[in-house]
Amino acid sequence: MAAYLILNQLCFSFSSSLRNKNSHQYQKAFQCNPPILQIHTNSISPKPLQRCSSSSPSTEAIIMNSRAYADVLAYEGLISVQDRNSILQGLDEIERRIEAGEFVWRSDREDVRTKIEETLTDLIGEPAKMLHTARSGNDQVATDFRLWCRDALDDILKKIKKLQVALVTLALKNEGTKIVIGYPHDLQRVQPVLLEHLLLAYVEQLDRDAGRFTDCKARLNYCPLGAGIDQPIDRFTTYSNALGFTAPLRNSIDAVSDRDFLLEFLSAISITAIHLSRLGEEWVLRASEVFGFLTPNHSVSTDTFSRVVGGLVTLLLRCEGLPQAYNHSDLQEDKEPVFDSVKTIVGMLEEFSEFAQNVTFNKDRIRKSLRVAHLDATTVADYLVKKGVPFRTSHDIVERSVALCVAKGCELHDLTLDELRGISPFFSEDVYDYLGVENSIKKFCSYGSTGSECVSNQLDFWAAQLEIDRNAYNHK
Repeated sequence: MAAYLILNQLCFSFSSSLRNKNSHQYQKAFQCNPPILQIHTNSISPKPLQRCSSSSPSTEAIIMNSRAYADVLAYEGLISVQDRNSILQGLDEIERRIEAGEFVWRSDREDVRTKIEETLTDLIGEPAKMLHTARSGNDQVATDFRLWCRDALDDILKKIKKLQVALVTLALKNEGTKIVIGYPHDLQRVQPVLLEHLLLAYVEQLDRDAGRFTDCKARLNYCPLGAGIDQPIDRFTTYSNALGFTAPLRNSIDAVSDRDFLLEFLSAISITAIHLSRLGEEWVLRASEVFGFLTPNHSVSTDTFSRVVGGLVTLLLRCEGLPQAYNHSDLQEDKEPVFDSVKTIVGMLEEFSEFAQNVTFNKDRIRKSLRVAHLDATTVADYLVKKGVPFRTSHDIVERSVALCVAKGCELHDLTLDELRGISPFFSEDVYDYLGVENSIKKFCSYGSTGSECVSNQLDFWAAQLEIDRNAYNHK
């Protein structure tokens, strides 16, 4: 609740004054990042941004924003270095109290941002009131929210990589030892696939998820702060760089009303959640009593994805039809679905990582399931195609071959050559090189297929990509 209140209570105020920047200046700002500015007692010198270590990520954004802003005001000569130092000392004390659980969240103060500002005034007096110079509540909250989302994106990317590492490690542990059934058509047993090939399919999905979050972060990382002020502050070398942004936003109206980055963020979260729900259902299915192919050490939930999809829809409806500038009655409601969705997806990623690190597979149960599925039928069809038989005709031949197996209660590799020739004269002795799931797997050879060599190459790629020691696994 505290995290929600930090950014939820917004006041409607908007300044329409724009600072003129020529195209050359903008081009320069978008191409490079000047040194981050940090003001010392008597001078200003480049120094990396000092992050707040507050226990709450949202209070961290507020305090980090205020620290950097105090530096900017002193750098621009709008406050003295002495006042800047007082502000920083006060913010340090507030941070300490929050971390120690000693901060008093007074109910007579409007929201968390206001509580921090007014507590700063209680601590240091008049210098605290200078912190709001050339900074509206709207652009401050917009900046705080971008900072919070940027940190959340970094955390999600780390969690995605952790799950990828867990899945690739699981694949490496089982490399070349287990063939499972592929179910591409409503749980119909169609063809054999290597277990590691199935696991890597989800690693690929997670990689696309990470790409979407990375793209979202790049578009998010522009600074709204100071977009409509009437003070002579250089937003390129102060606001943006002091907080680690790529550049300032160009338009003051867009700066406070833009929520595209949130819609993109929640969209990426929703797609990731759907991918995780598919992985979860895969595990639930194969761990069920009917299949019994794997043994989990704990349960995994697949129904929480609806929460983040609901959050995306909620925010889309909030933004639909809004006029430009900050709309107080609607945009102050943008925080709750974002906070909830981030919490949900982080929890899902952690849960799935733990599951992947502890799951075991029932080799005997898997092997038994392979003997009654006629999984080599598709490979036999490809065999006939190589003999010059049209695929549709080969499909009919294989269908009659499987029907014979069903009647006899055997597998394709149990049929004699005479029995096969009785169905089609195109069968010859070499057909037995295609029969059986082990032989079937060996025949897959195209890039990206489930063939042993192909999957081994895929594992090589992901082990290198995720910095996993391939030599620690001796299956190759």
